[in-house]
Amino acid sequence: MNNYCMTLPSYTIGERAYEDIYRFCSPFGKTAVMIGGRTALSVASEKIIANCGGISVSAKIWYGGESSYENVEILSGVDEVKSADMIFAVGGGKALDTCKCLSDKLGKPVFTFPTVASNCACCTAVAIMYRPDGSFIEPYFFENAPVHAFIDTDIMCEAPEKYLWAGMGDTYAKYYESQISARGEEPEHFKALGLAMSSMCSEPIFAHGVSAFSANKCHVNSEDFKETVLAIAVSTGLVSIMLTRDHTPDYNSGLAHAVFYELTTIGIEEEHLHGEVVAFGTLICLLYDGQVDEYMRVREFNERVGLPTAVSDLGLEPAQLDSLAEMIAGMSDVRHYPYPIDPEKLRSVFAML
Repeated sequence: MNNYCMTLPSYTIGERAYEDIYRFCSPFGKTAVMIGGRTALSVASEKIIANCGGISVSAKIWYGGESSYENVEILSGVDEVKSADMIFAVGGGKALDTCKCLSDKLGKPVFTFPTVASNCACCTAVAIMYRPDGSFIEPYFFENAPVHAFIDTDIMCEAPEKYLWAGMGDTYAKYYESQISARGEEPEHFKALGLAMSSMCSEPIFAHGVSAFSANKCHVNSEDFKETVLAIAVSTGLVSIMLTRDHTPDYNSGLAHAVFYELTTIGIEEEHLHGEVVAFGTLICLLYDGQVDEYMRVREFNERVGLPTAVSDLGLEPAQLDSLAEMIAGMSDVRHYPYPIDPEKLRSVFAML
């Protein structure tokens, strides 16, 4: 790739993050439409509007409940969306991804306002798209990341701690999956930069995560909480942008996510969060790769915060996981691994959990 452009999101984090709205959004126009989850809009919209200055918010619209092309199509036909200069995306990962996809389809700038610390969607240049029934379709890549992310940690620490809990699992997976995917290679600068930064997806979680989880339970906006949010939302987002510049999941995903995406076909998200399942998938990833010491490190962390360590923790029977082994081994997330995933070996790993 001899010529390429990288667009990285800027961000503001802290309890006064929304005070920067007018500064970063006003160059893009005078009207915005606010789209997000119902709970997210109820807790954040008034604070956002109070800090908009001369920017008018024309409507507050529910995103539809699923990050799907069907919802993007519905939203693209709404008059307030069509007439707005910019999109304010408010909520969790699926709401933000829906708005990012909508932004790309309509050619409008998008600004993100994450209200839970469950993922890096506020900073990434990809949307994870699902069918209306919740089963995974594909990652949808686009050239530009959100223009700016406004990360209000006061709002985030008031959210249920399960979101931070799941976000930690999704975040440390990024380090392990990317390092395995790139093993033995000399990647381009942007990928090498992402790989070098990926340790910031794991080490801060292990250093601050337990305390951050306790603070979130008490709705305390502590320094450990902020450091953990930065790892989940910003570090992982920047790594993702670097690793997916070629619009493939080759370095940005791996066995942990392949396990999750295949489990969506049996409705895993009806009872369990994305990062929660990915945390379990990371244990599979490390055992399959023979990283026993790291497996023990992650397992101990999971035990301390209550993330899953066994098949039963996800309400599954071993046979259910075994039946998906061939499909997991064929997922695009593991096509760039330094070795093929063997379904029988995978089943032997499942048996250890």
